[in-house]
Amino acid sequence: MEHPKTAFVLGGGGLLGAHEVGMLRALAEAGIRPDLVVGTSVGAFNGVFVAADPANAADLLTKAWQGDGAGSVFAGSFFNRVSTLIRSGTHLHSTGLLSTALDTFVPVDLIEDLAVPFHCVAANIERAEPRWFTRGPIVPAVLASCAVPGVLPPVRIGDEHFYDGGLVHSIPIGRAVREGARTIYVLQVGRIETPLTAPRRPWQVGLVAFEIARRHRFAEEMAELPEDVSVHVLPTGATGQGSGLSQLRYRDASRVETNIDRAYAASSAYLAGD
Repeated sequence: MEHPKTAFVLGGGGLLGAHEVGMLRALAEAGIRPDLVVGTSVGAFNGVFVAADPANAADLLTKAWQGDGAGSVFAGSFFNRVSTLIRSGTHLHSTGLLSTALDTFVPVDLIEDLAVPFHCVAANIERAEPRWFTRGPIVPAVLASCAVPGVLPPVRIGDEHFYDGGLVHSIPIGRAVREGARTIYVLQVGRIETPLTAPRRPWQVGLVAFEIARRHRFAEEMAELPEDVSVHVLPTGATGQGSGLSQLRYRDASRVETNIDRAYAASSAYLAGD
């Protein structure tokens, strides 16, 4: 079997993943289709829609993100979040809405039955290493990749437990290269477009430290690309984001539609200029 030629790599970033929906719409309108889809965290959620139905993924994802869909996964009052934390001891929200969206919009149950090869990654807790899912049930694999520590519950698969794939691969471009892709479109949420600044408040320290950790591997992999690999990092179109710390607010769903539309416009312009 031939190695895939074109890959879509979808990075993590919580509700900022709405940007990737706009990028997918721009790619579809430009007639660009993937031979491989690689995703982590919210990029795994978005990516499995692409792997299931590349031509209609953007439309399906728009429905999945609106209303009571993925854009509302972190909704709920302070009381509800505290109650969930007290009951669980580990997290503030459930994966119910994500699971429902996957069951509703993805037409198959197994990764190997998707229309396009799909790889997603999660962090194995017991082994402290990445786990790539390329076969087996879709829903637990994607939920594992999306399991933000402290926010969503760890996902049990077999005898092991998994947290968010962004802990080990925030934008897993190296995976696409190793799988033989030579043209890669990176769909990202805007964080890598904005330099970080030193934290000024106690609660910013951990956020900045995590953001450094999640960005460095992507930068290293970009610096080590083979000469025959072409990478296109699609833009979000976002401006004036300052230090980028505001982007780390995981519950802000107020800009989902704006982020979709803005990333679509920016990525369409980028692709038209290539």
